[in-house]
Amino acid sequence: MHNIHLVDRIKEKAKRHLQTVVLPESYDERMLFAAETITREKLAKLVILGDPSKIQAEATEKGIDLSGVTLINPAASPQLEQYVSDFVELRKSKGKTVTADEARALLTAPDNLYYAGMMVHNNDAGGQVAGATNTTGNVLKAAFQTVGPAEGIKTVSSFFLMITPHQFFGENGIILFADCAVNPNPDAQALAEIAVATAGNCKAFLDVDARVAMLSFSTKGSAAHADVDKVTKALEIAKQMRPDMLIDGELQADAALLPNVGGKKAPGSPVAGRANVLIFPTLDAGNIAYKLVERVAEAEAVGPIIQGLAKPVNDLSRGCSVEDIVNVTAITAVQAAQG
Repeated sequence: MHNIHLVDRIKEKAKRHLQTVVLPESYDERMLFAAETITREKLAKLVILGDPSKIQAEATEKGIDLSGVTLINPAASPQLEQYVSDFVELRKSKGKTVTADEARALLTAPDNLYYAGMMVHNNDAGGQVAGATNTTGNVLKAAFQTVGPAEGIKTVSSFFLMITPHQFFGENGIILFADCAVNPNPDAQALAEIAVATAGNCKAFLDVDARVAMLSFSTKGSAAHADVDKVTKALEIAKQMRPDMLIDGELQADAALLPNVGGKKAPGSPVAGRANVLIFPTLDAGNIAYKLVERVAEAEAVGPIIQGLAKPVNDLSRGCSVEDIVNVTAITAVQAAQG
């Protein structure tokens, strides 16, 4: 029930602050079916990229109503040349030389990822959802080169909203886990950036302030190891980045989540025993933990949701359902509304 409630809450937020979201993968019918639902439920204003006559023909054949959806063919778009010169400048500012012809080839490539990214970069769309057909690597590479990282953050990462059946954990049973999908072995700086980004998303999605636990196999110096040092260094960096944030570490998972354990192992901690955001030291730890909690504790995992970009671009699993696309679009719209 919890998950339905949270996803419904996210959809309500999306409806309140209607955003434009671009879907580049018109060549996947799931996107067209999802577009009909998204438009009908007024979760976002949609732009779909591809050949409008082909898209419309496929929609008509499958009985999909795309009224209210904007269809754009990147190759024939009046915006194309502006995007080409903007992309050339963007790459130049990163010390990379790209010719106008190379930029045009990327922006009119059949996957539409670069064109979608430039729409988001130029505020012609608030966010982008892709990955039904494209790999995570391709989606993120295009996003990084067009949308780019958020100010003060170099690390693109991900988080899951873990909805457990146990109300006493996190925020009424909901905990944010990061990073479970992108960075294999983040250094202290990256770990701090992941913590700051996830804290912001805790506020955006749950309407509460984050209580961030930097996880380790040690609590407050109970073990000495370079891996522990990385976490304590990340804590210091995160505190400098966001002095107002409730964050503590290093904490073991039980000390982070259970008040009686937190009270014993980390007395006086503002976070121990009541964390609603868990930052894992490696991708191994995060990925294993979310899958275990999902399967063994029968939690719902909503995500991965990409964070750390200047504007939201979210990556779908290639096995995604139409419902997944609808939900991730609503999530992207909520992120876009945060601005």
